[in-house]
Amino acid sequence: MNTVAFNRVLVTGAAGFIGYHLSRRLLDDGCAVTGIDNLNDYYEVTLKESRLARLKEESRFAFVRDDLSDRDAVSRLFEKHTFDVVVNLAAQPGVRYSLVNPRAYIDANVVGFANILEACRHGGVKHLVYASSSSVYGANREMPFSVHHNVDHPVSLYAATKKANELMAHSYSHLYGLPCTGLRFFTVYGPWGRPDMAYFSFTRSILAQKTIRIFNHGKMQRDFTYIDDIVEGVVRVMRRLPQPDPSWSGRHPDPGTSYAPFKIYNIGNHRPVALMDFVSAIEAALGTEAKKEFAEMQPGDVQDTYADVEDLARDVDFTPRTPLSKGIERFVEWYRDYYGV
Repeated sequence: MNTVAFNRVLVTGAAGFIGYHLSRRLLDDGCAVTGIDNLNDYYEVTLKESRLARLKEESRFAFVRDDLSDRDAVSRLFEKHTFDVVVNLAAQPGVRYSLVNPRAYIDANVVGFANILEACRHGGVKHLVYASSSSVYGANREMPFSVHHNVDHPVSLYAATKKANELMAHSYSHLYGLPCTGLRFFTVYGPWGRPDMAYFSFTRSILAQKTIRIFNHGKMQRDFTYIDDIVEGVVRVMRRLPQPDPSWSGRHPDPGTSYAPFKIYNIGNHRPVALMDFVSAIEAALGTEAKKEFAEMQPGDVQDTYADVEDLARDVDFTPRTPLSKGIERFVEWYRDYYGV
């Protein structure tokens, strides 16, 4: 049987963008959700607190403010609660910040994830689902990006920590039979999003009549994925236990599967959008033309992302499908309402 029923779910990073939306969906589905977050100040804490306030309106939501890099705190959490499924979304995000504060990524993304793996191993968790990133594809130029491609050449420390998460999860699947599924998210956007993301900062700057900086002179494309599609994909994957692949061979190893209960999926829109078309979509939703300044590519960035989602579609019968124009309209509507613009 490759499905798992769940009622008690731990969502790490519950005050974050994806964590908030996933927690809302699970609560709407009748689950009891425990959220953990350290509410760090990487971006405005008031936005995280606003997300949390909405989650706390539900009696089935419990919140713990702690840091996953604190091993004792994680142990206490799992001693107090029993979870059917754990979804690890807590991480230090951002490529450029990893160039100036690398230790934050080691602490949150490597040490924190190791603590979660140990807690799941000893806590009887049925399924660990964790966030990876399209950033792991790094210097790979074969398009679309497939989970069956080699990803051994990350171009940022952030990407390296996400690749490390996948390797760590595989070792626990191999050693302890812990079912682990990694999800490589592709440029997630939508209401309640992260202020450090381009669509958010562009919207803020355009409304303030400030100039936006467009890197690599606009010659980039991204596989933008709307938050509701991300959440639907996560929930469907949560229900599906990864199965050992009987055809896996150590002579010709497939990076996306394993002889252990381990799987990797891309969750992307499978429709890469040129950066200038992306800017045009924001301008159309705002009804305002942006002042633009063009600049060189930033260190650690990649020129293109494009998700192959064939495995996701086959295994959980889902393919992200929200058009960028519709998703940006919904974000702008939320932004105007939240900030009173």
